[in-house]
Amino acid sequence: MNVTQMLEGKTAIVTGGTRGIGFAVVQRFLEAGAKVALFGSRQETVDKALEKIKSENPDANVMGLCPPLGEYVEVEKAIQSVKEAFGRVDILVNNAGISARESLYEYKPEDFDNIMTLNVNAVFNCAKAAAPIMKEQGGGSVINMSSMVSIYGQPAGCGYPASKFAVNGLTKSLARELGKDQIRVNAVAPGVTRTDMVAALPDEMVQRISSTIPLGRVGEPEEVANAVLFLASDLASYITGEILSVDGATQV
Repeated sequence: MNVTQMLEGKTAIVTGGTRGIGFAVVQRFLEAGAKVALFGSRQETVDKALEKIKSENPDANVMGLCPPLGEYVEVEKAIQSVKEAFGRVDILVNNAGISARESLYEYKPEDFDNIMTLNVNAVFNCAKAAAPIMKEQGGGSVINMSSMVSIYGQPAGCGYPASKFAVNGLTKSLARELGKDQIRVNAVAPGVTRTDMVAALPDEMVQRISSTIPLGRVGEPEEVANAVLFLASDLASYITGEILSVDGATQV
């Protein structure tokens, strides 16, 4: 798909942008002509991601930062530094997150707190820091990463679906609140996607998972990135408050 110039002149921030779906979003945005700031959890992973991008595209307009997303003051500093470096902040993709599979009986309260901090508080912090910049510019687009489990729940690790239910609530509420400032807020809810975790599974397990999906396969990070690109672009100029499922019509 030729996406050149879909995001020409725009600046994007992608949290959790060093690997998996987030890295695919960063690559797709760069292909579409955007300047991109990727946020990672550690300087080491940020540097590795930047090195990979620059090895394939030395002229890429990309920078990397690793603010602690659960700390608003640090997030605000990082987002302001992106504005100073690139002149604008047009798109925010809240992709960073962690999952959980523990049974309630083994679930530690501190682990529940951690998942809420990164999956929910970080979305709030980034949106709060980016929205005033977007408002001053006359608008922008926020895309939050949800999950199919925000719709169906899951049989263990209740913190993860709970956090994604919260992401959906933030998405719909912020869309209503920020619409008057021409800031669109949407979410993408992927199904099973071929990230590092899925790639490490035995083939027979992947086949078993795929058998529950009408399209007969798991998704690719690039397919989720295409949905994010669409919502970030002017092609979605009248779409806000939506939770877009990208799950192959997964049956649970």
